[in-house]
Amino acid sequence: MAPLREGWQQVDTHGNRRPTMADVAARAGVSRALVSIVFRGEAGASSATRERILRVADELGYRPDSAARLLARGHSRTLGVLLTLHQPFDADLAEAVHPEAEKRGYDILLATNAPGRSERKAVEALLSHRCEALILLGPGSGSTYLDELGRRTVTVSVGRRITGAHVDNVHTAEAKGVRQAMDHLLGLGHRRIVHVDGGRDPGSAERRRAYRAAMRRHGLGDEIRVVPGRQTEEAGAAAARSMLAERRLPTAVLASNDRSALGLMMAFARAGLDVPGDVSVVGYDDSHLSHLMPVGLTTVRQDPARLAEHAVRFAVERLEGEGVAPREAVLDPKLVVRASTGLPRDDTGR
Repeated sequence: MAPLREGWQQVDTHGNRRPTMADVAARAGVSRALVSIVFRGEAGASSATRERILRVADELGYRPDSAARLLARGHSRTLGVLLTLHQPFDADLAEAVHPEAEKRGYDILLATNAPGRSERKAVEALLSHRCEALILLGPGSGSTYLDELGRRTVTVSVGRRITGAHVDNVHTAEAKGVRQAMDHLLGLGHRRIVHVDGGRDPGSAERRRAYRAAMRRHGLGDEIRVVPGRQTEEAGAAAARSMLAERRLPTAVLASNDRSALGLMMAFARAGLDVPGDVSVVGYDDSHLSHLMPVGLTTVRQDPARLAEHAVRFAVERLEGEGVAPREAVLDPKLVVRASTGLPRDDTGR
C-alpha cells in the first residue's frame, strides 16, 4: 500500500478542491518544509514568518490533515469504544471516555452492539478504521475470543471482569455494592427480599451470588428467591407481573440494574401498588435514568468518570509503554438512598 501523504484527500464534500500545504507555501513565498515546521509547532521559523504562514493558511481555508499525517507514521491515535444501544450506563461511560482521551491526545470512535449485529462485527469495524486500542463496555463475548482479541490489539473490558484473557479489566466491586444495598434493606426491616436477575448481562453473575450470600449471612436462606430476567425494562416489568400473580408479594426487590428497576416500578404502579409503601425497589448503576423517575430510585452508584479514567489510562499506557502487562482496577461502589425504599409494609397485608 502506498504511504499516505498530506493532501491525499483533494476535494471536500461539495466536490471543491481543498487547499494543500503546497498552496500555502506558494502564497506565503516559503518552502513547503517551512510550512510543515510551522504546523507541527517546531522551532525553525521566525515569528513574522510563522504569522504570515498562519494568516495565509486562514485566508485559503487550509487545515492540516492530522489523521493522514498520523496514519502515515503508523499511528491513528484513535481509541475504539464499543457500547450497547439502549443501555443508559454505557452512554454515561462513553460520554466520560471522551474528555479522558482528549487529555491524552487521543480521539474516540464509537461502534454499537445492536440487534442483528454481532459484537465481533462491531469490533472488526473499529479495527478496520485503524483504532489502535479497544475499550469494550460490558462485552458479551466469551473469554476465548476476548483473549485472542487482546493479543491482536490492546483491549480493555469495562464493567465485566474477564478471567483468563489477555485484556485489562476495569470494573466496580459488584459484591460490595450488593452488600450495601442488602444491608440497607435489611436495616429497614425487610426479610422477604427478591432479586431480579440480569441473566448473562455484565455484572449479573456477581450480583446474583452476592445477593444469595447476603441472605444467608443474615439467616434468611429459606427466603432466597431469584427471578429470571435481563437488564432491560421489559424484563423488569415481566418479573413484576410474575410476582403480582402470586398470593404473597415480597416487601423489597433488588433489581440487577436501573433499567430493570424502572420496569418493575412501572408494572407495580399500573397494578395500583405504591413504591415504597407496598414494595421497596433498589437498582444498580445510578445511571441518568435513576434521576428521571417519578419516584427517585435508590441504587448502587458506579462512577463512570473514574471507570473511564482507568480504562483510557490503561489503554494509552499499554500503547505507549512496551511490556506493560494487562492490569485490573476494581473501584468502590456507593449506595445512593432515594425515595424508592422505605420500611416494609405490615406483614398482615398482601
